[in-house]
Amino acid sequence: MDNQVKFVSGFAAVIGRPNVGKSTLMNQLIGQKIAIMSDKPQTTRNKISGVLTLPDAQIVFIDTPGIHKPKHKLGEYMLKTTETTFKEVDVILLVMDVTAEMGQGEHYILESLKNIKTPVILVVNKIDQTKKENILPVIEQYRNAFDFSAVVPVSALNGLNLEQLITEVKNYLSEGPKYYPDDTITDQPERFIVAELIREKAIHLTQEEIPHSLLVDIEEITERNDENMFIRAVIYVERDSQKGIVIGASGKLLKEIGQRARFDIEALLGTKVYLDLWVKVKKDWRNKEGLLRNHGF
Repeated sequence: MDNQVKFVSGFAAVIGRPNVGKSTLMNQLIGQKIAIMSDKPQTTRNKISGVLTLPDAQIVFIDTPGIHKPKHKLGEYMLKTTETTFKEVDVILLVMDVTAEMGQGEHYILESLKNIKTPVILVVNKIDQTKKENILPVIEQYRNAFDFSAVVPVSALNGLNLEQLITEVKNYLSEGPKYYPDDTITDQPERFIVAELIREKAIHLTQEEIPHSLLVDIEEITERNDENMFIRAVIYVERDSQKGIVIGASGKLLKEIGQRARFDIEALLGTKVYLDLWVKVKKDWRNKEGLLRNHGF
């Protein structure tokens, strides 16, 4: 009798409304920061694949843009990306915030899933932020609206029940190969992750003053003679007034963005980094298809 453990592999899409904790969840599952986190919607713009390799499975998580009604060409691209992903994966993780009311946005997502044959797991997030007796009525409300394959309550922030979620995901994967080497955590190039880390810090530090008008372009990554990395990056904004906000008085805010980003980039690359940051204006870049294509959208 063959006692060898069956190895399964496949793809899991992480979907949901903006700001429900999708990126936090994926970073916790992978164990390293690859998706940027913000308390603002529309932080994630591209599909970011995070790879989790276990002794008996390899799960490729795809973190999709938050689903919302598009307001510009970038928004249209993000929505199209998410809806295409539904059909390409083995299982869908619908992440919802247990502390938020179920509204039109949630109903919109559930309606769009009704014609999809892919199994859907409801991931009830932020259970650490509410009383236990409040969780079950919310789950029932979602179950009445959609026939979920499974329901897993979690806290992405502190890692509660993530083992259970992984076990549930594995139930929907088929016996198959490793798509990536064991040490791979993402299929995104270093340039993309570095740009995202810089953008995250800029979003955090500018707070409400700059909406999602930030685009980060990595112009150069080179290894110097001392084996340290030199990175030149440009933060693009849409208006001249926004440029002043990002730079800050006497350049203080830009310096702070650089210091915080460098800390995460050094952890990612495992080496010392010299980060050369610039701020430039590209008017109305979110509505320019050619520009969006050039930056991977």
